Amino acid sequence: MRSQNADSNRSRTDSTVRRLERELRAAIVRFELRPGQRVTELDIAIRYGVSRQPVREAFIGLDRAGLVTVQPQRGTVVVRLSSRRLHEAQVVRAAVAVELVRRGCAAFDAGHRAAIDTALAAAADAAQHGNRAGVLDANAEFHRALAAGCGVASAAEALENLKTHVDRAWWLSAPDSVAMLTTVAHHRAILAAIDARDPDAAAAAVRAEFADIQSALPRLEAEHPALFE
Repeated sequence: MRSQNADSNRSRTDSTVRRLERELRAAIVRFELRPGQRVTELDIAIRYGVSRQPVREAFIGLDRAGLVTVQPQRGTVVVRLSSRRLHEAQVVRAAVAVELVRRGCAAFDAGHRAAIDTALAAAADAAQHGNRAGVLDANAEFHRALAAGCGVASAAEALENLKTHVDRAWWLSAPDSVAMLTTVAHHRAILAAIDARDPDAAAAAVRAEFADIQSALPRLEAEHPALFE
């Protein structure tokens, strides 16, 4: 009985840690937790209504993802954006995404099409209302459903850390509905190319999406120097 109770408590703690880490990632992406900001276990525990233990474990996960760093005497600090890190993340994500859509053009599981269409519609609606958080959430659903439809469902999860870094730059680069709708247009172009079984067009649409963020980096760094390393 004692072992079962311990397992149950561990399971609840793990669930709390996963939820907390997701919420902290979102707060970092949306600049609710600012680059360079010091965060403490106590402050986060109070803010999210949890004990300090899951906060400590969530910080470890965020540290592994390169989103925070634990500094002696200073505590945990939100990492600033890095043009180098963002470029590397874009290169890796683009390479994987191109391979994914080429696979999708060869054989796509139509069972995931409804989820993709729903995500695109949600992203477009959020963009029209200037809701960046809504667009990001819908984009995440789009990429998960697309990866599953292309036969590599684990790809979206495997690239989550890289995506989080890029999402921070996207948040800065898409301040209005026009910019957000551009992202939606890229996703529609990717899907149209897969529907047409045109791997070259699909790859080009993927590269166009990633090129937008890459080309925006010099401007973002100039406009927000305090947010970058």
